[in-house]
Amino acid sequence: MQSELDALRRGTISPAAFSRHARAQTELLAALPPRYAEVLHSLLDRMESSALFAEESCSFSQTELLDNLQLWLNKAAQQLKPA
Repeated sequence: MQSELDALRRGTISPAAFSRHARAQTELLAALPPRYAEVLHSLLDRMESSALFAEESCSFSQTELLDNLQLWLNKAAQQLKPA
């Protein structure tokens, strides 16, 4: 998912394409505690909603959403590291 998030930041894939890819990561989500799926889906829902707005708006900050997705990826990677 990291490469897709990087592509989203560069603008080479759309938020919708990123969201479809992220939602399809069923094996990854199954390997994580259930809360991770809830948080990811919430972030993706917000990102899909924010796509209706141009750039930044008072309600949605695409930069903030991308930063939160990066934080989610970082925490998921830590969770999956062998003990």
